[in-house]
Order: sequence, then C-alpha cells, then structure tokens
Amino acid sequence: MTGPDDKAIDAAAADADAGSGTVLAVVDAAGRLTRWTDSARRLLGRRAEEVLGTPASTLLAAAEDLPGGFTGEWSGTVGLRHREGRAFPMGLRVSALPGRDGEVDWLVSTTAPDAAVLESVGEACPFPMAVWDSDLRMTWLNDALARAYGMPREERLGKLLKESPLYRNTEQVTQLLRKVLDTGVPEIDHELEQLDHYRHRAYALSVFPVDNARDGRPGVCSLNVDVTGSRRTRERMTLLSRASRRIGAHLDVMQTAQDLADVLVPVLADYVTVDLAESVEIGDAPLARLGSAEGAVPAFFRGGQMSIHEDFRESLWPRGAAVFVPPDSPFIEVLSSGRSHLETDLDAGPGNWLDHDPRRRERILTLGMHTLLILPIHARDEILGVAVMVRTENPLPFDENDRTLAEELVSRAALSLDNARRYTREHTAALALQRDLLPSNPDGGNAVDVVSRYLPSDAEGGVGGDWFDVIPVSGARVALVVGDVVGHGINAAATMGRLRTAVTTLAALDQSPDELLKNVDDLFVRLTEESGDCTPPASLMGATCLFLIYDPVTRCCLAARAGHPPPAAIDPVTGEVSFLDIPSGAPLGVGTRSFRSVRHVLPEGSVLVLYTDGLIETREHDIDHGMERLRRALTKPPGTGLEELSAAAVGTLADHRQDDDVAVLIARTRSLCPQRVATWEVPRDAGAVSGVRAAAVRTLTDWDLERLAPAAEQIVGELLANAVLHGAAPIRLRLIRDRVLVCEVFDAGCSTPRQQAAAPADEDGRGIALAAALSSRFGVRSVPDGKRVWAELELPPGYTGPPC
Repeated sequence: MTGPDDKAIDAAAADADAGSGTVLAVVDAAGRLTRWTDSARRLLGRRAEEVLGTPASTLLAAAEDLPGGFTGEWSGTVGLRHREGRAFPMGLRVSALPGRDGEVDWLVSTTAPDAAVLESVGEACPFPMAVWDSDLRMTWLNDALARAYGMPREERLGKLLKESPLYRNTEQVTQLLRKVLDTGVPEIDHELEQLDHYRHRAYALSVFPVDNARDGRPGVCSLNVDVTGSRRTRERMTLLSRASRRIGAHLDVMQTAQDLADVLVPVLADYVTVDLAESVEIGDAPLARLGSAEGAVPAFFRGGQMSIHEDFRESLWPRGAAVFVPPDSPFIEVLSSGRSHLETDLDAGPGNWLDHDPRRRERILTLGMHTLLILPIHARDEILGVAVMVRTENPLPFDENDRTLAEELVSRAALSLDNARRYTREHTAALALQRDLLPSNPDGGNAVDVVSRYLPSDAEGGVGGDWFDVIPVSGARVALVVGDVVGHGINAAATMGRLRTAVTTLAALDQSPDELLKNVDDLFVRLTEESGDCTPPASLMGATCLFLIYDPVTRCCLAARAGHPPPAAIDPVTGEVSFLDIPSGAPLGVGTRSFRSVRHVLPEGSVLVLYTDGLIETREHDIDHGMERLRRALTKPPGTGLEELSAAAVGTLADHRQDDDVAVLIARTRSLCPQRVATWEVPRDAGAVSGVRAAAVRTLTDWDLERLAPAAEQIVGELLANAVLHGAAPIRLRLIRDRVLVCEVFDAGCSTPRQQAAAPADEDGRGIALAAALSSRFGVRSVPDGKRVWAELELPPGYTGPPC
C-alpha cells in the first residue's frame, strides 16, 4: 500500500502549525498508524516502534470515542490513554491526506486552545511559573513569580537566569533547565533554596518541555512550589531523631552536655555552650565559694561546647571551668525566670549588660556574633543550667522557628541531663560507700599473705554488692570472707555494708563459720521483713557468702558457705588445683540455717583462692564450665607469686563479657614455728596452778618478754584457777608469741565464764574481771570438745624476739 508523500505531509503539518496545533500521527485508510512524531511520544509516552502498524483505536480511552462518518476534516475532544494507563481528554483535528493512488490517509494533530485561555490559566496559577526558550532566556512569567521575587516583569523577560537570579544556586538550576530541554524528560520536585539573605525559603522546582516557547522553537516551563514549611518539618524531625539517638546514650553529666552542643552545631548555630548550674554538682567546689571576678559572679560550670571553628575561638572558658557572668545579664534572667531569651540582632554597644563584661563584648565584636539565643535547661521543676546559641558565619538571625526547635531539643536533653545527674549522685555515694566498706589494705598477719582484686561489671567504675574481708581473730588465727549481694548500685552496696559489718562483729565474738552464717542469715531475713514491701528490693532478695578461719598453729582451715562457690586450693608442692569440699548451704535470706563447718588441714604454703560467681559464671556457660576454666588458669608452677595468680584468675574474663561484679581474695598460708608456741597439760588440782604459772614466766623470759611477765602471770593464774574450779578435765595452757602475746586456757567444760561485778564483801568472783582488765583483748570461744578462754597482751614497742 502506498501512503501519502512527504510533501503532502509537510504541507499538512504547516497548516497545523499555522493553527498553533501540533502534529501527532498519520493514520492510513485501514485505521493503522503509519507515522508517529516526537510530540506524540511525549504526549502519550509511547515510542514509534511500539505503535506503528497498530490500530489507532488502541490509543483511545473508549472505542465509542472513535470519530466516524466524515469525509473531509473533523475536530473534537476525545479521550486518549497514556502508556502508564491513565486517560485524559485531548482536542484533536483529523485532516485528509491524498495518497498517490487515490487513497486517502489521515493526519492527526492537536487543536490549539485559545491563547487568552492559556494566558489566564498561567496567571491564575498561585505558584511561580516561567517559560524559557531554547537559549534559556525567559519569554514569559506569571504574576506569582513576579511577586515572589520582587523584580518587575519587564526586567526579567529576555534575560538568562544568571542575569536575573531566582535561586541560591543559579548554575545548578541552569543545568536542570538545559537537561530537560535536551532530553525532553520532565524533572519533578527538585528542591532548591531561594536567594534571600533575610529568610530561609525552600522550593520544589519542576521543569517540563514545551513545544513553542518563542517563534515556534521548543523550550521549557518551570514551576516552583514553596515547601519551606514541609522542609522545616522534615529537618526538624531529622534533627530530633538524631538528637534522640545521641543525647542520653551516656549516664555522664559532662558527656550528655557535650552531646547536646554537638547536635546543635552547625545545624542551628555556629557556636553553642551548655553551662550547668550548681545543683548539677560537677565541680570540685561549690560555685558560691569561688568568689567574684571583675564584678561577675560564678553562675555555671561549663559542661559542653561546640563551634564551627576547631580552635573554639569564641570560648572564654574551657569545659569543666566556672563561668562568670554579670548579675544583671540575660543568663541570670533565664536561670531565674525559666524562659528563653532571643536577640535577633545582638546589641554589643554601650549601655547594656555587656558594660560589666568587657571580655565577652570584645569577643562578640571581634568574631561578629550577631544573633543570640539563650535557653533554660529545666527538668522536673528544676533549672539545671542554660544552653547558649550564637551565629557568626551564618548571616541569618535566629527566629521563632529556631527558638521552638531549640527549646524542644533542649527539653529532651534536660531529661537526660537530670537522669545523668541523679545517676552521678547515686554513683558517687555508692563509690564512697564501697570505698569505705571494702578493706583498702587487707593484712593476714603471720597467718597468711593476701592479695585482692575487685572488678565492677561497670567498666567506668560502678559499684555492686560483692565484698571480701580479712579479719584477725583470737589465737593468732585469721578469717577470710567473700560475699555477693544480688544487684548493683547503692542499694546493693549499702546491704553489703550491713552484712560485712555483721560478719566482722560476729567474727570478733569467736563464732564458728556455721554459727556465724546462721546468725547472718537471721539478720538478712529481718532486713527483708523490715523493708515493709511485699516485694523487697533486689539487694534484699539474696546474698551468698563463704567464711573460713585459718589457724597457723595447727594449719587447720575451718570453713562454711551459704550458696557461694567453693574456694580453690593450690598444693604448694605439686601446684595441683582442687576445690575444697564444703557443703553448699542455702543462700542468705532463705532462712533455712542449713550450714555446716568442715575442717581441712593444709600444707604450709598452700594457696586459697576465694572469689564471687562473677568470675566463673557467664551467659554462655554454666558455673561448672567456669570453675574448670579457673582451675586451668590457676595451674602454675609451685611458688608462683600471688599477684601473678590473681592476674591469671581475672584473666579468665578476657574472652568473655563481664556481666557481674567480681571479687577475688587469694591467700598463701603460713605456719607458726614451734618456738613461738608453748603448751602445758594442767591437772585439775589447785596446787598445780602455781607450778604451771612459774613455767609460763620462765618461757616469757626465754622469749625476752620479761616486761609482760607480771601481767601474764596474773592472767594465767586467774584463768587456770577458774578452769580448775569450774571446768572439766583435760585442762591445757597455751602461750602464742604472735603479733601479740596470746594466753589461752582450754578445758572440757561447757560453762562459759562471765565477767561480773563482785560486792566489796565477796571473797571470789573477781578473777575473770581482773584478767580482762589486765589484757588488751579478752574472750571465750567454743570448740567442739570444750572451750578456750583467752587474753591478749600487746608486745613492747620494737620487739622482735628470738628467731625461730
């Protein structure tokens, strides 16, 4: 089939252009598309290869829209369907095209709307619009654009964008216009800032091609919508989201203040300081005691600061320093009123508060600080400080939108600051409490050498309920104790202190390990009951404890435990590590009183390792696995130093997350040489007392302790006489030369001697009171087969005694 020749099509197209229409396509007599123009492609989104040879009816929104019954020319409105599926009305004109063999094809073109209608549509549009020709010179603009940019219409027409700027980035917009002109592909909602030194304005710029911008040549049309409000909302949400992720991530007052300053710069300000009031308690000395300087008073501590300049040239004070301000300054006003202070134009001239702050005025003028915003930091009805925001390089002054956003940011940060302040108070108190409660330099005397380690689960120095202690007890013995209260913080530390005090007191009463733990268990139950709540605090919901006493004379270790891991023992000869077999018992607070003491005889030089469960228990493995890990770590050559063993023990935590506090107490046992101990068997005969007493005096002479002989002779006589009269055989006297002189009398009786006030006429009852008065310490302790009544005398200053 032969279609119309090119000359016929060109002539018809010229007629269509003369009527301001646009040629779209050519349809043959059978209704199939034979020609497809670029204008048709842009209108319907379909390429030529997609439509040529297909029925033209497929482009209609409805089949009934197909015109028919005409023989010459037809025009009207039909519904067309875009490639994406949407339908839209379009005015079309269909003109006959004579073919070579008498056939007639049809030229389809758009009908030109009335020019006045187009003009009125453009002028009625509330958004700025402009048309640019192929040289990107403005050929038309509506009134909305002329009003928005403040330049008469005639001054913009015919000019390039760079000759008549509209946007902050002229080159970027020019490239966008050129891109649309070259590709014919629209650009939608491209965000730009308006060139305006006094306001922040953001626009969504859309550019699309037009066929006849000037003299029939193509061009582009631009339309921009003011999206400042939505952009500010988006930026506000972004900033608030960033702040919520960063501020409050630490429970440190100074770091939280610094995080607030970091978030505000450079988004809202060029320089920010966060100055905290005295109530936040970050300084070493109260502000009121710092005095005044040059008429200014110390009102704040500098908690955080940030600047667009790396050298912080705006700052007069470093972080942590006291900040001095005049009494009548806006800083004090904000601190007292709780309301923000905004100066859009910062007045640094004479006659205001800066007259009393010349250093600050000089810095403002030198660096060009031109706008100021001071905001109170308040939380839970208390002012915590002020945040100060300044702009230097940013030429825009702070406005109400900036104030609103900054107030919301600061209010969120204030809660984090208050939480950090409260935590710091509790943390400081707990640290002081634990520092005072834990032994700073534990001393095992002549019984054991000791080292200790305490590792809080909080790497920054937190506190918890773990504790240890080394307690000297009668008879040259020493008590070793470790315990663990459930929980962390000041409540756990306080409970730990109460338990440690109870253990120390009961140990001084010479109670056996099982008896001591029973009494501590009773105390813990009472503490729980006294809490008054149905659910007691975590720190009163459980505790564990291991208590053992080592006797360097007999090398016996007597131990009991309340739900606590057993101690490890290292053999001094082989280096083999084992765990002492001690019945577990229930944790403290359960109230079962199910504790039993077990006796172990240890070779001299044995190492005992006491620890809390944080050393061996992890979330990944159970206690048995942790004990085996500890056993391997402690397996060292015999004679390994205690510090090295301590490092090896805590080193087992290196490959695991530390989820709990850890306390470690390591002791190497000693034994007293026989020359330091003297023992006599005493018959239950009053006549034998004098002879034993004389033998004791001779022993003191051999020990170079003649100065103690009179008091010791009197004490030994009274204790032996009491045992002979009121005790039961066997009776035994023992003297121990340790750091003190110990006088002990054992008998198998169960009655406990008591000090009593004898009446003037009484002939007896004064012996025990006299022995107690002559000694530095006096007491009675029960043993499985009787009791020991003991008294201690202080050794003379500088005494060394004969060598062993």
